[in-house]
Amino acid sequence: MSDDRGRTSAPGAAPDRALGAEATGTAPGRGRMNGRRIVVVGAGRDDHGLARTDLPPGNGQAMCRLLAREGAAVACADLSQDRALETLRLVESEGGRGVAIAADASREEDVVRLLEQATSGLGGLDGLVLNVGIGRGGTLAGTSVADWDATLAVNVRSHFLACKHGLPMLDDGSAIVLVSSVAGTRPGSRMPAYDTSKAALAGLARHAALEGEKRRVRVNVVVPGLIDTPLGRLATQNRPSRTAGHLPLGRQGSPWEVAYATLFLLCGESSYVNGHLLFVDGGLASIR
Repeated sequence: MSDDRGRTSAPGAAPDRALGAEATGTAPGRGRMNGRRIVVVGAGRDDHGLARTDLPPGNGQAMCRLLAREGAAVACADLSQDRALETLRLVESEGGRGVAIAADASREEDVVRLLEQATSGLGGLDGLVLNVGIGRGGTLAGTSVADWDATLAVNVRSHFLACKHGLPMLDDGSAIVLVSSVAGTRPGSRMPAYDTSKAALAGLARHAALEGEKRRVRVNVVVPGLIDTPLGRLATQNRPSRTAGHLPLGRQGSPWEVAYATLFLLCGESSYVNGHLLFVDGGLASIR
């Protein structure tokens, strides 16, 4: 459960285990992104048909709010205009400014338009976050070619298109963050198309980092584990065994913890971090 400030008590969490202000989304801004102009693709919160009461933000929505709180102007891009506008209102409630853009990130013409509108609306670009992803199919036998192609189009092609067209538009010294999943390191989702697509982002990031090096444009990957988002709750609802075991640190992560990892990779604190995978999984991939 969580309130509108992101305080979270994820399914499977120890109820008496208090989280810090950063993990609950209640820490004040520190000006770490002052003057920066960032595009977040996948900025809206999709409720996935769940009751809206007490739903946490999605990772992208938490990122937009946190970036605004830290001083950035934010272009909130989403497949749904309504979801993009909802996040923009939250950006403005944090004292930030931004624009809302509806686009299908798997379509090249939409990506070009998205980036052009963001550049015009914000007066330039210093950062790009790719937070889109879907899962289709089941086992190998249960995954159709259509499932495979749709998943790879959204989860990989969209990131490729944003890097291809975004890299030339970013100012020197900018940063790109791709959002993967711990499922890219193990068959965790039980969906081969999803797991494969998330694994592919590491290779894309390394190549984009190589091409961006001359202009000091860094490209890194955030790798979330089990996170208490609406999509995470839907996944647990469909497969209760997902969180039935012993969770790292006794709980799921919060979307704010993913947002803070993204903030780190966008701001000057990570100025010598490039081509890196930053796991936000409580140790799931390394010690479980």
